[in-house]
Amino acid sequence: MTHKVLVYGMNYAPEMAGVGRYTGEIAEHLAAEGKSVVVVTTPAHYPGWRVQAPYRNAYQTETLNGVTVVRCPLLLRERMEGVWRLIAPISFAATSLPAVLWQFIRHRPDTLLCIEPTLIAAPAALLAAKLTGARSILHVQDLEVDAAFAVGHLGSKTWLKRLGYAFERVVMRGFDRVVTISNRMAEKIAEKGVPEARVSVIRNWVDLDQIFPLDGPSPYRQELGYADDDFVVLYSGNIGAKQGLHVLLDAAERLAGDRSIRFVIAGEGPAKTDLVARYGKLDTVRFLPFQPYERLNAFLNMADLHALPQDANAADLVLPSKLGGMLASGRPIVVTAASGTEIFEFLGQAAFITPPGDSEKLAEAIRDVARQKLTTDRVLQSQLSAQLSRSDGLKRFTEALET
Repeated sequence: MTHKVLVYGMNYAPEMAGVGRYTGEIAEHLAAEGKSVVVVTTPAHYPGWRVQAPYRNAYQTETLNGVTVVRCPLLLRERMEGVWRLIAPISFAATSLPAVLWQFIRHRPDTLLCIEPTLIAAPAALLAAKLTGARSILHVQDLEVDAAFAVGHLGSKTWLKRLGYAFERVVMRGFDRVVTISNRMAEKIAEKGVPEARVSVIRNWVDLDQIFPLDGPSPYRQELGYADDDFVVLYSGNIGAKQGLHVLLDAAERLAGDRSIRFVIAGEGPAKTDLVARYGKLDTVRFLPFQPYERLNAFLNMADLHALPQDANAADLVLPSKLGGMLASGRPIVVTAASGTEIFEFLGQAAFITPPGDSEKLAEAIRDVARQKLTTDRVLQSQLSAQLSRSDGLKRFTEALET
């Protein structure tokens, strides 16, 4: 009998960034292995928080690469701040409930795979799984409750924090297994009452067949008009509060007098409009949309230096998925991270590391790398990217679902 898997989460392919891309790869891998996979999700909308063509903000069903995808509407607006960080997932939880219950009543999945974010949609599906005997797994890509309070999305009201953390603990402990993406996140999950034996760590992966060092210069340098002696600092990914991009752009402002150091910020997200308004006047800074995935390797290889800033308050609450691509490209990396955080310990000599929130130190590091032609440990970078290989990650994820 074919094993049936129900995947339930707010983000899914063809979203290019973050959770949606990884969930899409997991579902398609399970389908390719012969499992019957149904995904209940939303129309593609992340990270710009607007529905992407050709989708509509309505109920739709489609088949993508062997996976049945049921899309449910949600309430959105471009500036997803404050209470709207709750309204969007709550609306998805409400609109998707009939679709999830129908799957349990009609199709009886053997395995429920819920994705965090968003945890607020999980309780009804978890209850249905328990009533029908389905195995339940939670994939924690983002400790969203902790992160929402850490970066100020939900203010600092004590009663709301207590309510949020209590809800999180109760729901997490209800799952048969919890899979997350870093050791620090696993420790925090254990602190919430989930037995360590039920927690697995599988880091987000990178497709090493798609991302690798180019032998020659990237065609993007010529296409974007950069000279051979221009030093290009690249950030490519989501543009939101947790990324702390204002620190990188403050560093760009400090270095604006050196016109050979160029900054490229590529991506979408709720913070982009404000950042463009604040820093768009800098001649050395260029904002771009996400680039096509088929050209991502060339785009990442354009960089003389990858930049990975992070909000200090969100340290160890997420582990940036873009890190794998940076490592696999073979280009040097500068990261803002505090000593003792997982990203600091994971990278070691594979990156230049500066204190979070310190634009002056970040600017100094960028200037030193540019002027002195400094480089990171390329062998270590290659070893770390090998640890994040897509094939290994998907194999381990399948094993976690079955044990």
